[in-house]
Amino acid sequence: MAQIELEGIERVFTLGDSEVHALNAVSLTIEAGEYVAVMGPSGSGKSTLLNLLGLLDRPDAGHYRLEGRDVTTLSADEQATVRRSRIGFVFQSFHLVPRLTAAENIALPLMLAGMPASERSTRVKRALKDFGLQTRADHRPEELSGGQRQRVAIARATIMQPAVLLADEPTGNLDRHTGQEVTALLEALNASGTTLIVVTHDPSMGERARRRLMMEDGALVRDLRGGTDADRGASGS
Repeated sequence: MAQIELEGIERVFTLGDSEVHALNAVSLTIEAGEYVAVMGPSGSGKSTLLNLLGLLDRPDAGHYRLEGRDVTTLSADEQATVRRSRIGFVFQSFHLVPRLTAAENIALPLMLAGMPASERSTRVKRALKDFGLQTRADHRPEELSGGQRQRVAIARATIMQPAVLLADEPTGNLDRHTGQEVTALLEALNASGTTLIVVTHDPSMGERARRRLMMEDGALVRDLRGGTDADRGASGS
């Protein structure tokens, strides 16, 4: 099961002569299948936390256990393997490869994993159907609307059937209606068992999550479940 455990996570960046504590003594457990929104003002540590959860960055101190395994002790290659097989990413700016078609973008993680072409084709066709993209399979990103691009991005993020899906402002570049469609897609994936962790500035999206983590100055200051404070205290420890 995709349980996430963070214990005493610290991340410090040096800017000129000063040190910035992007994450400060963050301890946290997220159970498999949870739907969590990470919220807080700009510079509070939300994206740094997401990068650490996605193994795009390493903490300066503390431990991160994913499914019971301490992934902070793994080599870069080992972390890449875990990231490729267990974690999916959805970004505000889509991050699609411009020269590849929608189908080719979705297939990319399968190619990197060395999946045979026949199985790859079957999975991609199913994803195109599931995300309503059959008629856009051969279109490149510049030929797609914002909502279609984000659907391609979500299909690519979930094609390896990851246990954890991390979304950084996934509706930030979309109009309200399209944003609601994308949110519904993410919530459907969560309903099927995927752990969903969303960084958002949007209060309405945050309120849809069953749990909200409020961050300030690199610290987890509130842990709200179902509209009430969890048994955490303000220190985040």
